[in-house]
Amino acid sequence: MRVRYTTDHAAPAARKRVWSEAVARTYFPLDIAFRSAPDFSGALDVWSLGHVSLSRNASDGMQYRRRERDLVQEREESYLITVPERSDIRFVQDGKDVSCHPGAFLVERSHLPYEFSYAETNALWVLKVPSAVLRARVGEPERLATLRFDSSRGIGALFVDMIRLSAVRLDELDEAGRELVGRQLVDLLALAIEADDRILAGTASSVRDAHLRRVEQFIRTHLADLHLGPQVIAEGCGVSVRYLHQLFESQERTVCGWIRHQRLLMCDEALRNVADRRSITEIAYQWGFGDQAQFSRSYRAHFDRTPSDTRATAFQAGGRADATPRRAQSSSSQSSSGPSTPAPAPSATTRRAGTAPSSTPQARAVPTAGHGPGPARD
Repeated sequence: MRVRYTTDHAAPAARKRVWSEAVARTYFPLDIAFRSAPDFSGALDVWSLGHVSLSRNASDGMQYRRRERDLVQEREESYLITVPERSDIRFVQDGKDVSCHPGAFLVERSHLPYEFSYAETNALWVLKVPSAVLRARVGEPERLATLRFDSSRGIGALFVDMIRLSAVRLDELDEAGRELVGRQLVDLLALAIEADDRILAGTASSVRDAHLRRVEQFIRTHLADLHLGPQVIAEGCGVSVRYLHQLFESQERTVCGWIRHQRLLMCDEALRNVADRRSITEIAYQWGFGDQAQFSRSYRAHFDRTPSDTRATAFQAGGRADATPRRAQSSSSQSSSGPSTPAPAPSATTRRAGTAPSSTPQARAVPTAGHGPGPARD
């Protein structure tokens, strides 16, 4: 179910605080300024999709500012993928001033100060993606900040179409279904980004860097191949094995080390996914680890915890400590009774709606079970 925040029930004098609280809960703390303060109206619908979240923000014209002081308490970096639907948005970050119009989407980085504004009533789709999730699919996501991507055709259009179409049905899905939608959205986002010529060449400082980007993309799309190695990669990218090693040496890393790193990131994401009931061995094998002991050693060395620790923490955080993942097939683990049915997790709506104090006016978090986003100002 979605969570809805709205200013409809707040007194005019309280609307700034009400909206600030809603925005902070959904994204992160931001300073806000209204263009029509007393009459401001806004509605914010939010869906949790596993590691990512999707929201639709419909409001009168306003300005958001992310200041240095807002970054002090932030631990996990995130990226906001913003799709304007009604009017242009202006975004300033890291010395770059860009405008994004309907028919495109914009990438914002949470760990740098920025200014975001629109002068007229607008409706925005916003996909919030943790840095670790995006980095597993796109190399150096930092370079994406302030870039606009075309959403009028091709993969970019498919990505935005899926956002709009998914929102209509998200309330009908269970937790596992929403997590699946979240992963698919991030995968489409990565395809849209990598399909842009600027990512492969325009942002590269040399032909060598452009070759490196193409090699990295090839590796990510073939991580499940147990035979993936320098020879396969060189043949697939049309370069020599020697040149391939030189590309990675220039980055002070090795080909095999980078393959292992990417595989570990994908395994970590799967282990933290409470809807994924596969065994640790099955997950490791899917992402190219043929030896369970080697995977466990590599995982612990990289993340400073065991795969079992990660999985247990994820299930506890999701309120499903009793939902034991399926173990690898063995004579002792297979029984006719099958896996036990997990206790249902508390809904995101209930948890978030209960966080705000009830003694003061607030952005109302309203559980809704309708069939569409339907914000107050649509």
